[in-house]
Amino acid sequence: MIILNSTQVSYFTLGAYFDTESFKYLFFMIIMIFYSSIICTNLFLIVVICMNRSLHEPMYIFLCSLFVNELYGSTGLFPFLLLQILSDIHTVSVPFCFLQIFCVYTYGSVEFTNLAIMSYDRYLAICCPLHYNAHMTTTKVAMLIAIIWLPPFFAVSISVSLSSSLQLCGNIINKTYCDNYFIIKLSCFDTRINNVYELMAAALTVCVPVFVIVYTYMKILKVCFSGSTQTRQKAVSTCTPHLASIINFSVAVSFEILQSRFNMDSLPNMLQIFLSLYFLTCQPLFNPLIYGVNMSKIRIMCKSLLLSSVGKCGSSEFPQLE
Repeated sequence: MIILNSTQVSYFTLGAYFDTESFKYLFFMIIMIFYSSIICTNLFLIVVICMNRSLHEPMYIFLCSLFVNELYGSTGLFPFLLLQILSDIHTVSVPFCFLQIFCVYTYGSVEFTNLAIMSYDRYLAICCPLHYNAHMTTTKVAMLIAIIWLPPFFAVSISVSLSSSLQLCGNIINKTYCDNYFIIKLSCFDTRINNVYELMAAALTVCVPVFVIVYTYMKILKVCFSGSTQTRQKAVSTCTPHLASIINFSVAVSFEILQSRFNMDSLPNMLQIFLSLYFLTCQPLFNPLIYGVNMSKIRIMCKSLLLSSVGKCGSSEFPQLE
């Protein structure tokens, strides 16, 4: 058995790819269109929120943070995926592989934390409307944004450092992108420290946010059942896109965990790849669409911005004669 330190391995081979023959250009175009749509929709909503002072409220600031994370996560995957689709040899250098692991894992952790902070914000707005401004000060919003981003980055940095020091007995990762769990499985020796830390990190970046989400929504439901019709309508209008986002991302992450932990060889290759990529590909497009359509303020601002842009283009294209 050959034992190698991960710092001595020059590359990893991604074993989930298969020969698509002439269809690879079709897949490339589909992924390129998908990635372009993610970039355009998320960037457009970030610009809308930043340019309109009426949207400079805690809820929209947290939304902006969510859209930034969608850009961050998709950029950690899509350019790499596009290159691999066109390539005949599916290898990735060790430094880039760990960089991708860092991007993918921080994306997932930030997503859960961001959704948890947004649920806390909705809890304050619906359950404590009279004290909302007193609770959600500018300082507190800045602190919550730091909580969204800093702990996941710190936790994943330690995880990547521990994995990069492992002694490996192979370099084949049976996925379409780099995954920390699969690198740990390649280790020749005991990985107890890695496993314990992964559980602790998961508790911090996943279990705690999920607990916050469940707790706040239990409180919101209690107020809805005992409150007025207006309170229920407000809760439905603001919580529906948020709940849809939580459910979509939770189901997507569940697909990924189940596929990583259990043998899915009985499933077709295309379905396996789709399930493993779902949380990295669908969520970044799902969020801007669901929030852009369902939140009236954002929808109105988007329409006015688009109409003003079209009006400017029309006036410049057809100048009046003097």
